Amino acid sequence: MNAVRLTGVTKTYGAHTAVDDVDLEVPAGSVHGFIGPNGSGKTTTIRMILHIIHPDRGEIEVLGERGTRAANDRIGYLPEERGLYKKMTVRRLLTYYGSLKGMTARDARSAGDVWLERMGLSDWATKKVEALSKGMAQKVQFISTVLSAPELVILDEPFSGLDPVNLEVLREAILELKKAGITVIFSTHDMAMAEQLCDSVFMIFRGRKVLDGTLETVRAEYGSDTIRVRLEGGRRHVEGIAGVDRILDLGQTQELRYDGDPQELLKTLTGRTRVQHFEIAHPSLHDIFIRIAGPEAREAVA
Repeated sequence: MNAVRLTGVTKTYGAHTAVDDVDLEVPAGSVHGFIGPNGSGKTTTIRMILHIIHPDRGEIEVLGERGTRAANDRIGYLPEERGLYKKMTVRRLLTYYGSLKGMTARDARSAGDVWLERMGLSDWATKKVEALSKGMAQKVQFISTVLSAPELVILDEPFSGLDPVNLEVLREAILELKKAGITVIFSTHDMAMAEQLCDSVFMIFRGRKVLDGTLETVRAEYGSDTIRVRLEGGRRHVEGIAGVDRILDLGQTQELRYDGDPQELLKTLTGRTRVQHFEIAHPSLHDIFIRIAGPEAREAVA
């Protein structure tokens, strides 16, 4: 069963086509990542799934409902543009948001307190929102999104601006939602986080779908021309080698795109320095993203 299905969806604004003939299926109970550069059509697609805006062509089915807002009470949405009532206390705010989803005040307070405890915010329940740090406020907004136990949760850039500690708290919360059978769609620019969390990914570029599938199928599509190395002396020993098209410097490790026999590359490297690590691998999601939407790809399209 699919939680979301898009068939031939197109949305235009004047002469600009924001989303162009997109097909998409999001299996129920999965974590599905939406990736793509700014302005690629991710947020437009999300807003059409939420029925905030409507497509010019195509069909959208959400939780078994087609062409209606009836499913919206079963959806939790965290927009990229954050917004909380700063003069309200945290508990009162969550109770109010719960009421908007049909919860009783008692149920909303109870569910809110459980989530505040889970997110390490119990001591802040009676504080005003304006007293919260940015990370705390973002966690409160996440709680307001999932408070009513929706069947589908859509998170637009949920990790933006979070420090590593709060990022880890939110990552664990998303995995808990998945364990509970809740479908999660989130858009992100953090490719490492997408690789950690997602069962499958969807990439949109210039309004068109360019990737769609599990991480395994996506990586397999881009071959095994990626080699990760760790060398004494670092990057300088890789530069200038024939067949090395690109070097992604990750600090202690370099990720290479290499067109040739990996054994020849290894032989060349051992002739230059001590090789501490040499791995033939599928490209990372970050590398695939750059291949599709990076400067080289844009120049090719132009």
